[in-house]
Amino acid sequence: MSLFQMLTQKLDDWKTGVAGTWGVWIEDLHTEQRWIWNEAKTFYSASIIKVPIMIAVYRQADRGALELSREVILRKEDQVGGSGVLQHLTPGTRFTVKDLVTLMIIQSDNTATNLLIDLLGKNVIRETMNELGMTGSTFYNKLMILPANPEGINQITAEDMARVYKALATGKAISWHASQEMVQILKKQQLNDCFPYFLPSKNTEIVGSIPPYEMAHKTGMVTRILHDSGIFYIGSRALILVALSEGLNYHEAQKGLGELARLVFDVYTGQE
Repeated sequence: MSLFQMLTQKLDDWKTGVAGTWGVWIEDLHTEQRWIWNEAKTFYSASIIKVPIMIAVYRQADRGALELSREVILRKEDQVGGSGVLQHLTPGTRFTVKDLVTLMIIQSDNTATNLLIDLLGKNVIRETMNELGMTGSTFYNKLMILPANPEGINQITAEDMARVYKALATGKAISWHASQEMVQILKKQQLNDCFPYFLPSKNTEIVGSIPPYEMAHKTGMVTRILHDSGIFYIGSRALILVALSEGLNYHEAQKGLGELARLVFDVYTGQE
């Protein structure tokens, strides 16, 4: 029995034990074996939408339409609540586009996200999503700002996000170099209480030790919606993990996400 066949049995058991509504895509990038569940169902994107926004920035940079070193001035009217540190900093402070991308991903900074949306324009983000094959997903709104009469809502599917991460993992999002840069940003994620919740500590007593795993990922959360998604590196193996959930309180969803990642880790490290 292959590793993924073993994993499939564990995932089938996990599926029967979780409440709420889920959309899941798990894929071994080496064998291309998949386990999917409600992969085409749309979910409110929350902050997961920041991943295609990051790719849109790098695509514009690759095309010469935007420089990552360009400085953007933070204005008082740009500052919004929710996640992130920019809402607390002094208006007039300058940040490079690369800094804003980093804050948008690793701290899920909503102010940084909105600055980038203004810089790119919504149509560029939509075009990027279309080029990535995100046919079941939509982008309409800035973060923490909802128009009185919105055109629509930001939505994603597990299948679409799996396409995005596969493009990043295989160097096809833009170029190998750009994909590598974006994956490195995702690996610096500071919000690590979903997929990594039940994973072992990466800290060791030996300086320079290779960690047992790495994760290049992005979470998303609003009331009764909790997602995690990314590329899970275990030794020489890599898998796409996308899990979108709704209808659960935070701790129920967090437990489900943590159990999912732990199942994958245990099978791929021989602990199951």
